[in-house]
Amino acid sequence: MKAVLVDPGAPGHLTLTETPDPVALSSQALVRVKAISLNLGEVKRARRSDPGTLLGWDVAGIVAEAAADGSGAAVGTRIVGVKNAGAWAEYAAVDTAWMAPLPDGVSFAEAATLPVAGLTALYALEQGGQLVGRRVLVTGASGGVGLFAIQLAKLSGASVTALIRREESRAAVTDAGADHVVVGEAGAVAAVNAPYHCILDSVGGQVLADCLQQVGRDGVLVNFGISAGGTATIDVGAFFRTGRSRYYGLYLFTEFGRRPARNGLRVLLDLLAAGKLDVHIDAQDDLAGLGGLAERLFNREITGKAVVVLD
Repeated sequence: MKAVLVDPGAPGHLTLTETPDPVALSSQALVRVKAISLNLGEVKRARRSDPGTLLGWDVAGIVAEAAADGSGAAVGTRIVGVKNAGAWAEYAAVDTAWMAPLPDGVSFAEAATLPVAGLTALYALEQGGQLVGRRVLVTGASGGVGLFAIQLAKLSGASVTALIRREESRAAVTDAGADHVVVGEAGAVAAVNAPYHCILDSVGGQVLADCLQQVGRDGVLVNFGISAGGTATIDVGAFFRTGRSRYYGLYLFTEFGRRPARNGLRVLLDLLAAGKLDVHIDAQDDLAGLGGLAERLFNREITGKAVVVLD
C-alpha cells in the first residue's frame, strides 16, 4: 500500500512511499482509509522519529475486513477511529474500541477531524463537571482542540474566554462562540475574566504558570500540550491557598482506559450530525501532499484542522 513515512530530507520530514499492508489483530478491523486529520503533536513527532516510521492518529474510512473476534463494525461500514500510530496510509488496522460508525450526512473529511482534537476537548471539559453558568478559559484557542473546546463549553452553558497569540485568529474563535477574546503571548492577559472554573491549556511554559493562578476554588486546570515549552515556574502557595483547585494532566491515549474512544466519538458524531458542532477545515490535500500540510501546521500557518482526503 501507499503510506507516508518519516523522511528527514522531505517537506515536513515526511514522504509518500510503498510499505506492506497492516496485519490486523483479532480485536482490530482493517479499514480502507478515506480521510486523515493532522495534529501538531504527531507533526512534531515526525521530526524526531526514525526514518521509515509510520505515524498518524486520526482516520476515517470503510471497514474492509471486520475484526476476527466479532467485535466492532461489519464490512462496508463507514467509520471514524483513532490509532496511536499508523493512520497515514491507504489501510489501517484500528481497534474496535477506538472506532465508531458514521451517521448519514457526516463526511469522511469532517469525521477525521474529531478523534484527537474532538476527544481531547470533550474529555478535558468533563474534568470541569457542571459548566452551566461557569467561566471557562481555553488557551491556544484557534487550534483544532481549541475550536472544539469553545463550542462544547458553550453547549454546556459556560461563558468562554479564548486566549490567542495573534489578532488574525480572532474571527475563528469568535465564530466558534467565544464570549471574550484576549490576545497575547502570556497567560496573564486572561486574568481580566478570572477566576475560571475550568481552564484548558495546550501551551505550557509561562502561559501554564500564569493560568494556574487564575483557577477558582473547586476549579481545575487541564493541561494537554506544551507547544511553548514543558518547563514552568509556579507560585505554589497561591495555588494551594485557592482551596480545592486541581491540576489535571490529560494524555489522550491513557484516557481511553477511563472512557473508550468509541464512547466519546459517538457523542461528537451525534452533535455533528445534529448541526450542533461545526468543523473548521483550513487546509486540505491528498496523500502525496501530507508532508506539505505537516510543514504548514508545524509553522503555525493553519487555523483549526488540516485534512488529507484519499480517493
